[in-house]
Amino acid sequence: MTPKNGSMVAGWNFDNSYARLPQSFFTLHEPTPVRSPKLVILNERLATSLGLNIEALQSEDGVAVLAGNRIPKGALPLAQAYAGHQFGHFTMLGDGRALLLGEQITPVGERVDIQLKGAGKTPYSRGGDGRAALGPMLREYIISEAMHGLGIPTTRSLAVVTTGESVFRETELPGAILTRVASSHLRVGTFEYVSNFCTPEELRSLADYALQRHFPDIGEVENRYLSLLREVIKRQAALIAKWQLVGFVHGVMNTDNMTISGEAIDYGPCAFMDTYDPATVFSSIDLQGRYAYGNQPHMAAWNLARFAEALLPILHDNPAEAVELAQEAVSDFAKQYHYYWLHGMRAKLGLFNEETEDLTLIKGLLNLMQKHRADYTNTFRALTFDETEDTALFRSQEFAQWREQWHNRLTRQSEPKSASHQFMRNNNPALIPRNHRVEEALEAAVNGDKSVMKKLLKALSNPFAHSPEQADYCTLPPKSSQPYRTYCGT
Repeated sequence: MTPKNGSMVAGWNFDNSYARLPQSFFTLHEPTPVRSPKLVILNERLATSLGLNIEALQSEDGVAVLAGNRIPKGALPLAQAYAGHQFGHFTMLGDGRALLLGEQITPVGERVDIQLKGAGKTPYSRGGDGRAALGPMLREYIISEAMHGLGIPTTRSLAVVTTGESVFRETELPGAILTRVASSHLRVGTFEYVSNFCTPEELRSLADYALQRHFPDIGEVENRYLSLLREVIKRQAALIAKWQLVGFVHGVMNTDNMTISGEAIDYGPCAFMDTYDPATVFSSIDLQGRYAYGNQPHMAAWNLARFAEALLPILHDNPAEAVELAQEAVSDFAKQYHYYWLHGMRAKLGLFNEETEDLTLIKGLLNLMQKHRADYTNTFRALTFDETEDTALFRSQEFAQWREQWHNRLTRQSEPKSASHQFMRNNNPALIPRNHRVEEALEAAVNGDKSVMKKLLKALSNPFAHSPEQADYCTLPPKSSQPYRTYCGT
């Protein structure tokens, strides 16, 4: 469809409910125009689901919107204020290089945030340049779409454009802007900011907004804000369990990177584990292993305790009772997480029913995997097809004994073995975004060859297909004397 002025209608359908909250929560601010924006990649399937016109987004006007050079009708750009505990230390933060254009109302009536990441300085930039480099923005695109393919709640990536300008980090790098789509950008850190720097009435308005936006089914209950706390805990327990089940290491689980919606957000120093080891750390700045793979459930509980603290002024009029309610709710996280994780691990081993010894069976396998430095994803992939691999794990007598126990366990359920293996196919991915494959794709894309990245994205879009085309992505990286390290990319 083309209007009279000659520019195609992109399909933007904005509302700005966040901008109707107290003004202390944000600052209205427009993106800083860039010199020469060019589209690098567009998520066409996501665009269609949002009600957007693909051809229009690829036009000069469409790319101008994705670069922040043009504000579409109905948008109201703003930078959100928030705080957060970064590696345990409370800090005032905010959108230092991101701007919320508004909330797209999709054809099915869903409301999602449209945010430009790398759109220039904001009042919260804290000395930063407000820009982003092409490599890290493409990295977020790849990882977020891989997470979506794995069935993990996540923010999504609509597009990446280059700016025609350089950013300076350790070296000079091409600048870029990512268009991020999220159920919302409400964070634990948003509540920490409002609780610490605003009034109880403003905190109540934020909590009411979160309830209306993410938990409309809660309705009228005796304590709505306690229900909010419990629902966020439940969603985070389910999310972190899903991370653990696929070997995902977030890398920077600060409270400003934990969403109220239960979506994974911020893919800076994240990576997927190859060799199974709970101590796995990839982030170059996590020197103490605070956010190691095995610590992620504990850190999620820690973050949720900070969320509960932020809600204390509205949980109960009596401060002591508010603390008791908060402690009781947060203490339930471990049980909920364990339920989701154990349920997922049973699925990975093809177990339909429950037996009390299942946890021993599961931990027995994980201990053997750690002892023999087995690849996490490929081990479960081999079990899915009841195959053996030429690895130390599969050659060991201990594993042969474990495997016999597992086979015996499979016979103690009414479903046939074929159903168990189909169950496993649906829960054990054929591939993950292997770190060396991601780096290979990024290097090629930054140098102008997008074909490697597009091929990888296609394979990651359906990781449970177990197709012949995916086999090449199951190979392990070349052995290296140096551990793989990731960086925030800011």
